[in-house]
Amino acid sequence: MSSVEMHLETYLSRIGFAGPAEPSLEVLRSVHKGHLMSVPFENLTAHSGGRVQLDLPLLYEKIVNQRRGGFCCENNGLFYWLLSQLGFHVTLLSGQVRSMITGYYGPPLDHLVLMVSLDGQRWLCDVGFGSAGFSVPLSLETSGPQEQGHRVYRIRKDTGLHFLEWQQEEIKGADGDWTEIYKFTLDPRCLEDFDEMCWYHQSSPCSIFFCKSLCTVLKPGGRLTYIGRRLTSTTFPSEETGGVLETTTRELKDEEIPGILAEKFGIVLNSPLIPKDEAITPPPVMY
Repeated sequence: MSSVEMHLETYLSRIGFAGPAEPSLEVLRSVHKGHLMSVPFENLTAHSGGRVQLDLPLLYEKIVNQRRGGFCCENNGLFYWLLSQLGFHVTLLSGQVRSMITGYYGPPLDHLVLMVSLDGQRWLCDVGFGSAGFSVPLSLETSGPQEQGHRVYRIRKDTGLHFLEWQQEEIKGADGDWTEIYKFTLDPRCLEDFDEMCWYHQSSPCSIFFCKSLCTVLKPGGRLTYIGRRLTSTTFPSEETGGVLETTTRELKDEEIPGILAEKFGIVLNSPLIPKDEAITPPPVMY
């Protein structure tokens, strides 16, 4: 890590953070949310003739200097480096995402997440999960509900595994049903461990990242999402919306997409994008 230079002020400016950056819980929450609201969750490299490689200088150049985004290994991999440079004690963890199609989980190293240990407390950080992600770190010291706006999360522990689950206000049942999002262990990993799965997500018809060109970013009070040839704006439940989740979707022509990416997400690609929105093939092995 130390052989590669990072310009901290440039990175912090990229995510809208200003002020003293000491390793505190307040700073951790601020840079976590700032990252989500500034750096898109996107896989457009794979749909514009490129290939993602988990190399920190390349990720820094892409996300900070070129003002792009990335998927989990990219966003969380680079965020790990930032937190380390700020003096946080941070550990890479392996997660397995639960498929909404099959109800089963992806393979080990399917998702990269982070654990920060601070003042005797452990926190789950994830700036690379898209629309189901949490905006500020979640405590790993409790299995109780942790409310964030219109959503409630919890981290359930079972036989050495941790399960991230959520409730959404607009779909809560009378019994307060919980939906599993992903599971993970606390075993330390290194970035190179994720190389194979990083390529899998760019090349397998079983992966959403191969089947759909996508880009999404958190906005004040909502979220903006591009998939294939659609742009969806989501407004979270609030007093202004009468407590209802509101969505509007706009169909896009191919020639409109580069302008939308530039205007709405700040993304300018070096090569032409091939829009894609195909069905995901269920994987042959279920976990």
